[in-house]
Amino acid sequence: MSVIGTIISLLITGLIVGGLGRLVVPGKNPIGIGLTILLGIGGAFIGGLIAALIGAGLVLGVILEIAAAGLLVYLVSGSRGRRRALR
Repeated sequence: MSVIGTIISLLITGLIVGGLGRLVVPGKNPIGIGLTILLGIGGAFIGGLIAALIGAGLVLGVILEIAAAGLLVYLVSGSRGRRRALR
């Protein structure tokens, strides 16, 4: 696959992974869908990079992408929740 094909694939996967990452984080998430999608794209890039570095297959790569997106959603929603509680 070409580099551009890989980037497009990760972006599309990121859109889906963002939603799944949000689902795996328990509790209410005080972030919007746009930020969730951006975090999913970030998670897809991070998870895809880790999968490529360790030579993981497709299934493990997707699991790593969802885990990375879930971690990003958790970190961002936690920081936003604290900011709102401090106001």
